[in-house]
Amino acid sequence: MFKGIYTALITPFKDSKTDFDALGVLIDKQIKAGAEGFVLLGTTAETPALSFEEKKEILDFACAHIGKRAKIIIGAGSNNTQTTLKNIELASRYNPDGLLIVTPYYNKPNLNGMIKHFSLAAEAGKPMILYHIPGRTGQKLNQDFLADLLEAVPQIKAIKESDYDINHITQTAVKFGADRIDYICGNDDLWPVFLGLGSRCLITAAGNTMAPAMVKVYKLFEQGKTIQAMDVFRKAWPVITGSFIEVNPTCPKYLLNKLGLCSAEVRLPLGELTQKTKETLDRIFETYPKEFFI
Repeated sequence: MFKGIYTALITPFKDSKTDFDALGVLIDKQIKAGAEGFVLLGTTAETPALSFEEKKEILDFACAHIGKRAKIIIGAGSNNTQTTLKNIELASRYNPDGLLIVTPYYNKPNLNGMIKHFSLAAEAGKPMILYHIPGRTGQKLNQDFLADLLEAVPQIKAIKESDYDINHITQTAVKFGADRIDYICGNDDLWPVFLGLGSRCLITAAGNTMAPAMVKVYKLFEQGKTIQAMDVFRKAWPVITGSFIEVNPTCPKYLLNKLGLCSAEVRLPLGELTQKTKETLDRIFETYPKEFFI
């Protein structure tokens, strides 16, 4: 169901408001670079800092601008079930290809609570992607927990995996991949690992600046040219790792600003990058192959 490169789109700001001119340019450049689709209102979009009205305005603009040119996944999760359902009701108006639903953060629900939460979300009738990011939610789901949840809620069609535990990733891919779910890579720096485990989809934050490189890695791998794919990945490595020196999306926005595509502005509680990080990103920007930038 989900294949290729999906860019987790940033929200460009200008004087504290969404910069829709910049957003349109970014969308066009991503499509030109070969992105299969977009994640709107994800972590990279600074969604927790957006008002409900801002979310609606972004979806109005972005979905109309994308049209049929690419697939659309809309983030709708929350740690409040009623808020999640309200987000899903909004997202469903745009007929997305999937809904990205994060496991409720901070609350740490047990299996019964998690099943009920996702079962209510499933009533919208849209394919759901379970977003597993224990570093932000504070809750890691083991394979037994996942097995029970997936059996209870068949509308979960994919998992976006953003854990860094290679043992967990491997076990999940072996137990559920291909036959039950699409196993989506949520960590740019682990893309080759996921490809080797059978994943065929990357949701990328670093791709906001370097989608051409990630698309090329995927296409070469699909052609069986793994050595060439890894050669491209090695060249892309400085920007991949540089994109996460500080919390996402502060570094991608800084690089996009250097490309002249949008402001580096982020919304509180995120703050401006340290001078040390800026200098590191400046060095990366000067040496990185320019054909890999959007």
